[in-house]
Amino acid sequence: MLHFCNGPETVRRALRLSKQDRIHDSIRPGGELVLTRASALGRDGPVLGEFLGFLARDMAQHPERLQAINAGLLDRLRALTGVVEVDLDAPLSADDE
Repeated sequence: MLHFCNGPETVRRALRLSKQDRIHDSIRPGGELVLTRASALGRDGPVLGEFLGFLARDMAQHPERLQAINAGLLDRLRALTGVVEVDLDAPLSADDE
């Protein structure tokens, strides 16, 4: 039996996960929580996986809707996002991991 009193590091060790790996959780009808290693395909979570599946199906069914990004659209996107800088190499805080 795994106890969570030692925090998420205990779970990572038990599932042999690195800090970049993800877990999948499910709750059984009796209230039992089951944690498993998430597959690489579902790495970003079930919601994103479902959305990407929806996009793939929609593109396959309606290829005529696909459009190239032109300069006008790119300018609109830049205007909406402003000057947002993101450092993808910055370490995550303990709360974000």
